[in-house]
Amino acid sequence: MNVKMGVVEEPEANMNLCIETEQEADGRWIAEVPAIPGALVYAPTREEAIARVKALALRIIADRVENMEPVPETDELFSVAV
Repeated sequence: MNVKMGVVEEPEANMNLCIETEQEADGRWIAEVPAIPGALVYAPTREEAIARVKALALRIIADRVENMEPVPETDELFSVAV
């Protein structure tokens, strides 16, 4: 931890959320972030499903932060300057 002009600099956080993908029998792709309830999407391609679930997971996390709900996924992501 470094201190510069009253700001505490914490080491970089390493947040890594796993994305699981699976192809349905009809050809659609499912992408899910199991650590974030509700972060599950369908898309025509694997790449699109991954992009959509990343965006959805970020929206879910942002909504929780805005509503002051617990967000354990981000505990290591932010630090508050003293």
